Amino acid sequence: MSETTLPIMSSRRLGELLRLLKEADTVELKLSVPDADQRSAVTELGMDPLDAQIRQVVFFDTPDLVLDGAGVVVRARRVQRRPGDAVVKLRPVEPGQLSPGLRRSPDFGVEVDAMPGGSFVASGRLKAPLDNAHVTDVLAGRRPIRKLFTKQQRELFAAHAPEGIELDDLRPLGPIPIMKLKFSPGEYGRRLVAELWFYPDGTRILELSTKCQPGEALNVAAESRAFLGEHGIDVGGVQQTKTRTALSYFSGQLTGSGASGP
Repeated sequence: MSETTLPIMSSRRLGELLRLLKEADTVELKLSVPDADQRSAVTELGMDPLDAQIRQVVFFDTPDLVLDGAGVVVRARRVQRRPGDAVVKLRPVEPGQLSPGLRRSPDFGVEVDAMPGGSFVASGRLKAPLDNAHVTDVLAGRRPIRKLFTKQQRELFAAHAPEGIELDDLRPLGPIPIMKLKFSPGEYGRRLVAELWFYPDGTRILELSTKCQPGEALNVAAESRAFLGEHGIDVGGVQQTKTRTALSYFSGQLTGSGASGP
């Protein structure tokens, strides 16, 4: 999303975006940096890899990604030097169709993710803290998958997962090592988050993002585009999504198709 992409959006798409912004709790503006430009982006933005935090993410789905097809994402994350977390996410989601009780939950939030080119999607996320060791136990087969999730998360999963699919029926997709860095370039005036995902086939995705309130999203998008452009970072390239790339790769490994990439 940017100044140059907004004019070419259809009236319907622009209306949809504005409606979602009114119903969302937060907005995350995302940009994936092409592999060939990642080294220069690190240098230009003054990112110090020694300040990064190591994380490990694993998704859970069927080998043929039945959950993904139903708009449900199940994920657990281990985090260096702090507790991990477990997430059940609905993506895409219509905020107005969510139950009032779920919307009132302090652990649930609706976020609009927006990327260059005018693409955007709303998701609803129910998040809970998690012991890192429990994720390790699940990956080793010593603990059932359902034990990673709270009662409220299990209920949300049961309400939206395809009929007949239980949490313990799922397969781990991952884990994927990640380096995450939070930093604030002085001239930008906002905090940026850089995540570098390392996939088993050697693919890397570097994503830059910043969060803001829905009411300031359009201004922040324009400011971010200008700042990144001034530092030689291409905001018009092909975008890759971290989750899509992970699901495609590991599904390919489980089904024998060897699929990878976005």
